[in-house]
Amino acid sequence: MTTPTSATETPKAKLGAVLLVDDEKPLLELYAEALSPYFDVAVATSTKEAGYLLHKRVFKVVVSDHLMPGGNGLSFLVDAREEYPEMQRVLVTGYMKPEMLLRSVNEAALYRYLLKPVSLPELIKTVQEAAKLYDQATAGRA
Repeated sequence: MTTPTSATETPKAKLGAVLLVDDEKPLLELYAEALSPYFDVAVATSTKEAGYLLHKRVFKVVVSDHLMPGGNGLSFLVDAREEYPEMQRVLVTGYMKPEMLLRSVNEAALYRYLLKPVSLPELIKTVQEAAKLYDQATAGRA
């Protein structure tokens, strides 16, 4: 029996599916472009749309903006945690009080939070690390 080769961090090997949620389309497109060499990227411009996509396929990581019209990214991530506990969650926020941030990290069991403006290398590194954690969490189930 041959063992599969491990996924490397090169654009040649996709590392799984990632869902990006943000109501700002230019930002969403920028994030998607940065991550697409490494991941199969799906995008949603609302938490409602993101919830629909979560039911359609398995995502290793979801990256969500915090404040959006028609839905709160943090609440979305808390709900996602309950339904998809292995999926890693990253919150992107422009501003949050430290006590709110601590509470949100605990409630949504965030892998990490990123403060705007997010640097693309930081975003890529964070999502790659979160995907590895997902792989470790689900490795025993295969």
